[in-house]
Amino acid sequence: MNEVITFGCRLNFYESELIKEALKKAKRENVVVVHSCAVTNEAERQVKQKIRKICKNDPNKEIIVVGCAVQLDPESYSDIPGVSKVLGNQDKLKAENYLLNDDKILVSDSQVEPVLINGFEDKSRAFIEIQNGCNHSCTFCSITEARGNNRSVPINSIIEQIRIFVENGYQEVVFTGVDITDFGTDLLGKPSLGSMIRRVLKDIPELKRLRLSSIDVAEVDDELMDLIANESRLMPHLHLSLQSGNNLILKRMKRRHNREQVIEFCHKMKSLRPNIAFGADIIAGFPTETDEMLQDTVDLLKKTNIVYLHAFPYSERKNTPAARMPQVPENVRKERVKNLREVNKEIMSSFCQSLINTKQSVLVEQNNVGRAENFALIKLESRAQAKSIVKVNVTGVENNYLIGNTLS
Repeated sequence: MNEVITFGCRLNFYESELIKEALKKAKRENVVVVHSCAVTNEAERQVKQKIRKICKNDPNKEIIVVGCAVQLDPESYSDIPGVSKVLGNQDKLKAENYLLNDDKILVSDSQVEPVLINGFEDKSRAFIEIQNGCNHSCTFCSITEARGNNRSVPINSIIEQIRIFVENGYQEVVFTGVDITDFGTDLLGKPSLGSMIRRVLKDIPELKRLRLSSIDVAEVDDELMDLIANESRLMPHLHLSLQSGNNLILKRMKRRHNREQVIEFCHKMKSLRPNIAFGADIIAGFPTETDEMLQDTVDLLKKTNIVYLHAFPYSERKNTPAARMPQVPENVRKERVKNLREVNKEIMSSFCQSLINTKQSVLVEQNNVGRAENFALIKLESRAQAKSIVKVNVTGVENNYLIGNTLS
């Protein structure tokens, strides 16, 4: 029996389904594919730890390591005892590369080649890659090197894949990629993300819910903003790639937005669609960050009411400009992450309390838990079918879960 172990982003989880299909086509058995992430040193440490654990606990398994970490440094993974082969981001999607042969390292330049799949094991939402790569060079990031420049999936291919998902019972689709708001800039006619979304929703009226993964505030145009404000099938939940709330740090990161733009964007979207909820990525302890600069980030989280926070300590990535800047001690970075998460607990608690005695439309996932349109996690007190959308009356809060009864 084969197994695919996935680390990292939603795009990786989407690609893991393609890897499972490739293994089937290659008729491989007894293979463990470790799908790696290279966003931080900690992510790579966890990947290597997992590989060694598999090798120790199940030495008869063939281990193949794939993904971003391999793309950046294939030898460091091929040299781990027990690893039979390593595949880069393009190579991991091809069935022939999983066959037994003498090619231990296969790392090609990344391209986008649409591959259709039927769905996802044990998931009620379907993920689809709409683009890959990034044209920007943030000073802390090595993903551009791992994933290449922006490459968009043709709109017809996106529509074809979503139709397959809908036919297989999926009612929600999530758009994933490395920089999805840059969609279309490389395609003929340069269709925007907003225009593509409009066409998808028009051509597939059966699709009940469409959700966006992480977006860049600097790239949101008027058409996309209008859709978020007025299209009920586009979910009122946006995860923002912020990284910091201090303008000097944002400049040193080479981000394209400032704190004022973020605050203005969130307030405007809240006024246009009052039930919208925001998430954000924040890096704590970026080089030269002071306690005062961190406080700007705390202030931003409060002013924009960031509910779903992904805070993590800055991690030096080899050959990036930020790695050459004056570094913040690691213990300070970790403490700042802890502080940010404490702030977020209060925001999350207030958010959950505000939803008591409201009615929510919930997509049911496994174990009788589901997600509301605003991504709130809801435990259902009565049984409901996975993948179904049910109306729920929210009756209380338990930790960060809402508790609710389904309505007939």
